[in-house]
Amino acid sequence: MSGFDLDAYNERARTGPCFICSLLAGVPGYEHRVVLDDGVHVVFLDRYPTLPGKLLVAPRAHIEDAIGGFTEEEYAALQLVVHRVATALATAVPTERLYVLSLGSRQGNAHVHWHVAALPPGVPYEQQQFHALMTEGAGVLPDDPEQSEHLATRLRAHLHRYAHGDAMSPATRPSPAEETT
Repeated sequence: MSGFDLDAYNERARTGPCFICSLLAGVPGYEHRVVLDDGVHVVFLDRYPTLPGKLLVAPRAHIEDAIGGFTEEEYAALQLVVHRVATALATAVPTERLYVLSLGSRQGNAHVHWHVAALPPGVPYEQQQFHALMTEGAGVLPDDPEQSEHLATRLRAHLHRYAHGDAMSPATRPSPAEETT
């Protein structure tokens, strides 16, 4: 598991400060590679990914109810960000299927956030779905700062295009191989 200590992670999640609020406040030890901060939402690479490029999408405001904490308009705006981020991720890494889900609990990782993860092609069925997302099953990928920064830069470029009206549909986006050339 790449030196990942699941027990320490769970303890920190349950008893430590909010990891998203700490990230936003610049608290040492809570750094993540931010790929989008529009003043209302923040998107960043998961610090402990189980799949390449796994992202977290959250409101900047500390909200703990994934539905009731938002007006319909706020929720729709957040889901638009999730859609754009998921499309950008599928453009940036080889993707058989995108997983989008909200996890956390008021007992730990309470700040509402959505996980956006791309399942690479060729993963055996028995290693897909929750198994691919859970550290207990898939393990945490080794940290490669250079590769992570390169991916973050590519994601920022895709999201910048969205912000300027160039929304690519899955049918028109380039493949990850086309992008690197």
